[in-house]
Amino acid sequence: MPALLYEKRDGVAYLTFNRPEVHNAWNPELFCRLADAWADFAEDGSLRVAIITGAGDKAFAVGADLATFIPLVTRARQPEDDWDRRVLEDLTLTDPAVLRNYPLYKPVIAAVNGFCLAGGTELLQGTDIRIAAEHATFGLSESKRALVPGGGSMVRLARQIPYCKAMEILLTGDRISAEEAYRIGLVNYVVPAAEVMPLAEQFARKLAANGPLALRAIKEAVIRTSGLPLEEAYKIESKLSRQVFLSEDAREGPRAFMEKREPRYTGR
Repeated sequence: MPALLYEKRDGVAYLTFNRPEVHNAWNPELFCRLADAWADFAEDGSLRVAIITGAGDKAFAVGADLATFIPLVTRARQPEDDWDRRVLEDLTLTDPAVLRNYPLYKPVIAAVNGFCLAGGTELLQGTDIRIAAEHATFGLSESKRALVPGGGSMVRLARQIPYCKAMEILLTGDRISAEEAYRIGLVNYVVPAAEVMPLAEQFARKLAANGPLALRAIKEAVIRTSGLPLEEAYKIESKLSRQVFLSEDAREGPRAFMEKREPRYTGR
């Protein structure tokens, strides 16, 4: 079985980390497949939203595999297959894999079904709606191993949760519970494990029914204006707004409302 499962159903992309025997740690194959899946999701016009989760009931993802991926990139082991060689030829593929500095403006839902550690928490920050199981835990343990969470967390974590809590997570390397993650705003919902995927799919259906151009413009505006002065940010917002208001979907939405029927959005 591939290290990452990638499926498409009813306008929804499903990405599933598929190494439950090692808590869904990311080996070179998984990094490559994950980067490829995000690229395909971004380019496929039939896909409106993505759900990312982990196989099994213990882990979402625990980040880079310390037995395979890290020794490869530190040159402690030699490449053994095409996945290894691809990673060494392009170390930047880890950026799109964890949605770091990668312009993906379609919405992404995280269904966190267990351990969400290191790279798992880094990727989480690139998602938009986050649903966690009650037994899930979160953390960036890199500092404990004399490493740094360079998958985006040193930049975006303090932009998403209070500064002092972000620094506590980054500097101590300690784990936090799902309830604590909810309390500080790192996740949207904490539910029983059996309800994680149903709730994620409920959100996916709701988002897939909305105007796809509008959703992309909203996400793009939020991301691109982060940290900018208001005057500059409003220029970006105005440009994106004009593009949406001139679309066919912007005419279809109000028309469907007036005609008391479901809208038929085409993404144009």
